Amino acid sequence: MEVNEFELLSVGVDVGSSTSHLVFSKLLLKKDAKSPTRRFIIQDRNIIFEGRIIDTPLLNDDTIDIAKLTDFFKQEYKHAGINPADVQTGAVIITGETAKKQNAEEIVEILSNDAGKFVAATAGPNFEGAIAAMGSGARDRSKKYNKTILSCDIGGGTSNIAISANGEVISTSCVSVGGRLIALDSKENLLRIADPAKTVMKHLGMDYQIGDRIPKKDIDKIAETFAQVLIEVITGQPNSLLAGKLMITNNLKFTNSIDEYTFSGGVAELIYGGNGTYNDMGQILADKINSLAPQLTSPVIEPLNKIRATVIGAGAHSLSISGSSGFMDDKLKFPMIDVPVIKVDIEKSKLSIQHVVSKIKLSFQRFDLEEGKETVALYFKDPVRNSYPKVELFAKSIEAALPNSIDNKIPIILIFENDIACSVGNVIRRETGLKTNLLTLDELDLKEGDWVDIGEPLVGNQVFPVTVKSLVFNR
Repeated sequence: MEVNEFELLSVGVDVGSSTSHLVFSKLLLKKDAKSPTRRFIIQDRNIIFEGRIIDTPLLNDDTIDIAKLTDFFKQEYKHAGINPADVQTGAVIITGETAKKQNAEEIVEILSNDAGKFVAATAGPNFEGAIAAMGSGARDRSKKYNKTILSCDIGGGTSNIAISANGEVISTSCVSVGGRLIALDSKENLLRIADPAKTVMKHLGMDYQIGDRIPKKDIDKIAETFAQVLIEVITGQPNSLLAGKLMITNNLKFTNSIDEYTFSGGVAELIYGGNGTYNDMGQILADKINSLAPQLTSPVIEPLNKIRATVIGAGAHSLSISGSSGFMDDKLKFPMIDVPVIKVDIEKSKLSIQHVVSKIKLSFQRFDLEEGKETVALYFKDPVRNSYPKVELFAKSIEAALPNSIDNKIPIILIFENDIACSVGNVIRRETGLKTNLLTLDELDLKEGDWVDIGEPLVGNQVFPVTVKSLVFNR
């Protein structure tokens, strides 16, 4: 019996610089009637549970309290009435300054292993910007109203920025601007000074240490300086030396003029009129951003989701679905975790064994990787015409390019943007010595520098769940 639709239960877990929380979503997947390949698309996303928001528990400035954090999320599963075994997909993300903690990588792996069947462990400022754009509603709004929207998710340690146009995130960036880079006690004594705050203090000629009382006028100066840097970045003019020091990623690419700006994250709750006292500079930073907003050349709009944008993005938008015509050796083991994506630029007009081998060799060299040492995903845009002689030539070229991987029985993963995976997989098995450890997927939009997790196939092995992500732990 043909399956035309099915549901997945997804979780999003966010461990941030200031707060931690989760959401559960139901994802409805349907076959696209307009698609010639009848591929499955995510038709609908419904949030079924929004958990409590807690202060991220820390043992000290450098260490996450694993016991408290895992206990909190176990309680949230119970409150939601959900068994981790029933969760089929989702993402655990660790954001902002928290990704710099000594045990950040350990905690995100523990949480993802306990969260469900195919829940990716992720961190990375560009990834955060993209999923915040999705979770806040900015990406969908850009398509609905045909606008270019810059979304900025301001948390405790970082501001993750994305530009969305026509329903696609086209550029992302991140800068160290956040509400909890300074923490204070009730007497305005400094409890915490994160490195970006030390950088700004030095820039302003200040020399405060932990335990010092800091006058409100100096907190105002620090917050205003952070706000000025943020405005520089989101207007495409991060030219100051200070902005350069606070940038975590490359600058945004402004290929379109910005029609609207929108803010999400914890600080955005305060930007749009919310209240709260958090013993940090979040409220002051929000006020300073509001005071500088008239410098923006386009209006600021309020998004659908603010503080929950990232966790909603992780739970409802982190999953991609491959095309319905992949090829899989049934001896492969899933999930495949943390597979780096290496883009291979094949010119199909120059298709030859020598051309393909040289291009694959160059792609490995760009990543300082040695063919045959580890599993990678080779990604091709449009490498070959779908005719048997051409596909056979391409298949033999793959065999020639990957001798060590084949000898070492390392999974060969080939991913294509176009609908050709089934043809390539079948011809490779028929016409080459590569008979096992082969996976070919298609209709996925990837870029170099991505990492992918590939889950167990669904719907009678027709489609594969794929989480596209970045992995960055700044020790």
